Amino acid sequence: MRPVLVTGASGFVGWHVARLLAESGQCVRAMTRGRNPVPDLDVKIVHGDLTDRASLERAVDGCGTVYHVAADYRLWSPNPAELYQSNVEGTRHLLQAASEAGVDKVVYTSTVGCIGFVEGGLGDETTSVSLAEMSGHYKRSKFLAEKVALEFAEKGLPVVIVNPTAPVGDHDFKPTPTGQTIVDFLRRKMPAYLDTGLNIVDVRDVARGHLLAADKGRSGQRYILGSENLTLEQIFTELSRLSGVPAPSRQIPYAVAWAYAAISSALANWTGKPPRAPIEGVRMAKKKMWVRHDKAASELGYQPASAASALASAVAWFRQKGVA
Repeated sequence: MRPVLVTGASGFVGWHVARLLAESGQCVRAMTRGRNPVPDLDVKIVHGDLTDRASLERAVDGCGTVYHVAADYRLWSPNPAELYQSNVEGTRHLLQAASEAGVDKVVYTSTVGCIGFVEGGLGDETTSVSLAEMSGHYKRSKFLAEKVALEFAEKGLPVVIVNPTAPVGDHDFKPTPTGQTIVDFLRRKMPAYLDTGLNIVDVRDVARGHLLAADKGRSGQRYILGSENLTLEQIFTELSRLSGVPAPSRQIPYAVAWAYAAISSALANWTGKPPRAPIEGVRMAKKKMWVRHDKAASELGYQPASAASALASAVAWFRQKGVA
């Protein structure tokens, strides 16, 4: 049995993908940047960097399947070019290395941000969307990286793309922007809410979706891995039920949130320190990021749990770790 490679294994989604693979008896190579740990997993650590082509060639050598989960996930950066270098060119270098190494399949982790959204409806893998509609450097870089993945699929490399929505749950180390929202709520730092919406999904289901994509996914196809569409108000109401922390009762106008984020981001550009409220995050919140996962259900057999169970897992883990 040839080993499988998971890039970004020290991150939230990557860790869960590596965990499931290890539990299924696979020989897992967990690629991490620098000396980032991969706690609690029986995997072989390999050090690699998406900007270091030679390290990627070493990482994929001899592998049967590659799960490319790693990405530079920042809604603000003092140097936006770094996001394109890692997310676009890094993906290109990894897929080239995978092609030359003769891997059997690549599962590329994209984002729901690359899906088109329908006002008053639900987006899916066929909803039209363009680069011009991508708000911010993170979404633009991931959109371009998807194009790179599709190019390699057209050339014959078996590449399947998965588009997770907003994963929540345990082992959100950093935490992710969605996880940070939960932490801020638990710390009573959410005095108001925006009229926006997310598709919440358990990170464990997202990991299972990756393995299903490797097993059943068609090359050159995209699969949304999501669960339930909820407004931010509904998310806070559920978090309140789970935690006992009161949910905010005031809705903040979008213009006020935008102005605050604009000032916060301007200060960040001056100080070099991350903003409290990145302007790109507020721009993304202008639309309800609601989608359907019918294609993954019908083609992959993907069956996610409820958003409530995902949020409960996240609350329990953050509290156990003393984060909130």
